[in-house]
Amino acid sequence: MGLEIFLPSGNNRLDTQLKFTAEIDKMTSILRQTLLIDESRRENDAEHSWHISVMALLFEEYAIEKPNISHAIEMSLVHDLVEIYAGDTFAYDISGNESKKERELAAADKLFSILPKEQGTHIRNLWNEFDACETVDSKYANCLDRLQPFLHNTLTFGHTWKNIEPRTKRHQVEKRMTIIKEFMPEVYKWIESNIDNAVKQGWLLE
Repeated sequence: MGLEIFLPSGNNRLDTQLKFTAEIDKMTSILRQTLLIDESRRENDAEHSWHISVMALLFEEYAIEKPNISHAIEMSLVHDLVEIYAGDTFAYDISGNESKKERELAAADKLFSILPKEQGTHIRNLWNEFDACETVDSKYANCLDRLQPFLHNTLTFGHTWKNIEPRTKRHQVEKRMTIIKEFMPEVYKWIESNIDNAVKQGWLLE
């Protein structure tokens, strides 16, 4: 089962595109720390990427600069592809984040080289743009990438904040939400209220 039984088409370009498509199916096996809102299990990378891509259609009105929604969705769809090889790194895992960049660069080299060169370059450029978080579109996509798990935490009694050691502290969440504070200030008002509530409930440490 898997690519060992792949039947070539006779078109090398098509074959590489099909094999890449099969390879990224592995995203469904990369588990994040975030719980689904029904608390039945942890979400996977594919679900997260889909979720923030739909969110990109919804929250444009709150951005202080107008994003190109289609471009933001492209970034949202591919931003975690490298985790197929690099694994998911919890946002508040200090030691894990020390090696994250190196692991993800190696994963990008491996994964995007599967595709025809111009397509691999295009997707890698989207990934680089998201990671740099300097353009309007990448700032918008990054806001959604941080808003989605925050929303899940508020609806799962602070699951990842309180259940992963060391416990997450208020200042860590506030720092991670800084981009939303700057780029989507109306949304940040809601975030701020929820941070206050999370501390009150004991989900976050003061």
